[in-house]
Amino acid sequence: MTGPADTPETDEAGTPHPATGLDDVVHQRVRLGILTIAHEARRVEFGYLRTQLELTAGNLSQHLSVLETAGLIEVEKGYTGRRGRTWITLTAAGRTALADEIGRLKLLIARVETTATPKDR
Repeated sequence: MTGPADTPETDEAGTPHPATGLDDVVHQRVRLGILTIAHEARRVEFGYLRTQLELTAGNLSQHLSVLETAGLIEVEKGYTGRRGRTWITLTAAGRTALADEIGRLKLLIARVETTATPKDR
């Protein structure tokens, strides 16, 4: 049985546990991958994302729709020659959301590392 001592919601200073601040839109594995790749590339093509994340076009489209609706990415459609292309870029809100998520993850990692027993190391 777990209780407050096993899973504290706040620390001694009353600060919420870092997991409570994780953003469900950003934290989902594929969407976190999309945001990370878009951050690295500044502008990324749909096909590259699909290949790198090993997704179907339909699945990637659904995740992009969630991120676009949340205002975290911009989707630009155009042509290269006669081929239709879709490019994805992070918005300012997307950069902030990604940085916040990474910060929360770092806090979680630090908590695990500081509470690890000698057996865990």
